[in-house]
Amino acid sequence: MDIREILKRCDHTQLAVTATWEDIRALIDDGVRYGTASVCIPPCFVGQAKQYAAGNVAICTVIGFPNGYSSTAVKVFETKDAVAAGADEIDMVINLGDLKARNYEKILDEIVAVKAACGGKILKVIIETCLLTEEEKIKMCEIVTAAKADFIKTSTGFSKAGATREDVALFKQYVGKDVKIKAAGGISSVKDAEDFVALGADRLGTSRIVKIVKEEHLL
Repeated sequence: MDIREILKRCDHTQLAVTATWEDIRALIDDGVRYGTASVCIPPCFVGQAKQYAAGNVAICTVIGFPNGYSSTAVKVFETKDAVAAGADEIDMVINLGDLKARNYEKILDEIVAVKAACGGKILKVIIETCLLTEEEKIKMCEIVTAAKADFIKTSTGFSKAGATREDVALFKQYVGKDVKIKAAGGISSVKDAEDFVALGADRLGTSRIVKIVKEEHLL
């Protein structure tokens, strides 16, 4: 696969708790230079990033991140605030305790509420696959589909593991035809990226691919 095609699917990501504006600005510069799908950044930088990017790369941010146990009202507020500041895409974390307790309607209602707060912007739903059983992963494919979210996303990158090939293949089997797949966390090589795309991932949450392109002068 051409490296440009991979970069077009990358949400170029910087979510470290120590990230500074200088880090975010450098991320945006790279996102623009290498044609990534978006830059994924902490909510506190969205307004500044939107102005700096000047429409040259989409701005993605995270909601209820990384643990997902904020109340629905807080997630809705965070989403509205991010969209008002200029976010083009929202990546929200589900309440994993609700999933473990089989509170499926509550999860569905929360995703629907956050989707409404997006005001037409793209919504990706993070389900943190490394903490789930296969049954729970399949159930979340059904719930994300029913909620009409745009993407189901494997991982925050802040838990014990990230995306696996098996999870992306499982998503592809069980998610609705209108829901896309984002693999995130642990994508550390071009081969990883190619494999995830081949399995059905439309987006890749990673900072490593741009770093490899720069280090190896692939463009």
